[in-house]
Amino acid sequence: MKIIQKKICLLGDFYVGKTSLIRRFVEERFDENYLSTIGVHLSRKRLTRDEHFLDFFIWDLVGGEDFGEIGVNYLRGAAGAIIVCDLTRPETLPFLDYYAKEMLAVNDKASLLFVANKVDLEQECTVVESDLLDIIKPYSDQYFLTSAKTGQNVTQVFEQLADWIEQ
Repeated sequence: MKIIQKKICLLGDFYVGKTSLIRRFVEERFDENYLSTIGVHLSRKRLTRDEHFLDFFIWDLVGGEDFGEIGVNYLRGAAGAIIVCDLTRPETLPFLDYYAKEMLAVNDKASLLFVANKVDLEQECTVVESDLLDIIKPYSDQYFLTSAKTGQNVTQVFEQLADWIEQ
């Protein structure tokens, strides 16, 4: 079968779970002992589609203030982005808009998929859905609730992004 290669980026503030989502998707595991990403980390995962393979080259980019001009250079050539917030930290919501704008400034045709992570921490979740929807409204009316720890919706996120990229 034919192999199609696509670059995608995971974006979001520090400690929202970007690396853990990638690790769950690529390696099917969760690691409680987390070290913050420094710079960029690259992973690859092959998806089996109807008539071909899709190789995702997944760029895990540093979040927060360290993103800046250097981070924008890493977005070049990306077909899409998964933009992540942390359900236990409402202060991560504005970064959804920030990273969506950064991605679209580099590639206005990029597919954007929004993720609210750490749904497994139900008792600690303080993000209000209406606030989340208000922020993503200019870009999408859809988001996924995920848990890198339990695996909830992680594969579905990447499969959905693959569907959108291939449209």
